[in-house]
Amino acid sequence: MKFPSIFRVNQPRRFQITPRHYDPVKEEIANRTERIRKELEEQGVLTPEDGENKGHTSRYGSTIRGAFTQGSPIKKQPSSIFQSAGLLRLIIFFFLIGGFGGYLYIGPDVIYYGLYLAVGVALLVGLFKLKPKRKK
Repeated sequence: MKFPSIFRVNQPRRFQITPRHYDPVKEEIANRTERIRKELEEQGVLTPEDGENKGHTSRYGSTIRGAFTQGSPIKKQPSSIFQSAGLLRLIIFFFLIGGFGGYLYIGPDVIYYGLYLAVGVALLVGLFKLKPKRKK
């Protein structure tokens, strides 16, 4: 006997499949067509390429095979070393470890040293970007 409760208890979901449409005539026609096609292939009248459906790539394959991996950014290699996510994570990791270790050994002055270093690197990068490239 079930007692009334204010809490809802989850019930396991049951798997029920209900066919939407079943056409025995259409299935019989498909079976008969397949059987006749196989007989004609065995006799040599029909080649396996002629029996295939022209609109489909293959009977068992998918037409969208590889469609998701072709356009994914995972497959593309970064064009520059600075666009690599792994290198960026490594730089951030070393920056955090260096800042924490510097704070333990030097104290709060390491923040100013880090800022001076960052400004210096930014100026060097800007200088090299402004410098015209040599033509070979």
